[in-house]
Order: sequence, then C-alpha cells, then structure tokens
Amino acid sequence: MRNRKATTNDYALILNLWEQSVTATHHFVSFNDIQEMKREIPSYFPNLDVRLWYAESSLIGFSATNGNHLEMLFLDPRQTGKGYGKQIIRSLISDFGVTAVDVNKQNENAVMFYLKGGFSIVSEDATDSAGRPYPILHLQYSGKQK
Repeated sequence: MRNRKATTNDYALILNLWEQSVTATHHFVSFNDIQEMKREIPSYFPNLDVRLWYAESSLIGFSATNGNHLEMLFLDPRQTGKGYGKQIIRSLISDFGVTAVDVNKQNENAVMFYLKGGFSIVSEDATDSAGRPYPILHLQYSGKQK
C-alpha cells in the first residue's frame, strides 16, 4: 500500500470518492445533508494533509489529517472488507502520528473498526460540528488492538 499527498487537481476525484463512500455507509444522513456537506468539504482540504491511498495501481481511498487528528478516512465502497482500512490506519498511526478521530455514532461499522484498531471512546457530542442531528464520538488511540 502506498500513498501520495493530494493536490488541488485531485479534489474532484476525492469529492466523488467521498460521496460514493458516504452514500454506501452513512444511511442515516439525509440526501440534503450529504449535498450540503459535499459543498463544504473542498474548503477544508487546503488546511489538511490529504492523502490518496493505493494498492498497486488501484485507488483505495483517501485520508485527511490535521496534526494528530484524523479528520477523514473514506474508502471506495468496492474496496471495503479487504483489510485496506486496517493498513491505512496503521500507517496513519505509525507514520503520521494520528492519535485521535471523531466518528458518527450511527456509523456502527466505523465505530467498531476504530475500537478494534485500538481506539477508545473518550467523549460524545449530540450533534456534528455544524449542529446537524448526527451524534459524534470522540476517540483516542490507546494502542490496545482487539
């Protein structure tokens, strides 16, 4: 698995991948909210370390970090369940110093993914950062993989 830093030329590709992933995994998010988030997300990219992740020549997904905080990790829905997410999160922890992540509480698969990967829930907010009704779990890396 390899990664490369994204450029502005990659933003359309990343946004398309984000939408595919969210549509496949975030069934609790309304269509209107997905469209609103899709308009907001590109404004975040310049302030984040956005990376594209590949297995051989296939794009697997992307991550975005801000210091030690994982802001986004989204995989191509066709690539989930193949162990790529585990490889990416291990690299983000060991190579990029990631120790924290926020997850939608209703995204049970993602919550379990991070808990199994050594993260622990430290707090919870009733809404997302924009005040939408999607509870957020704040997780911290404990190093104890399950």
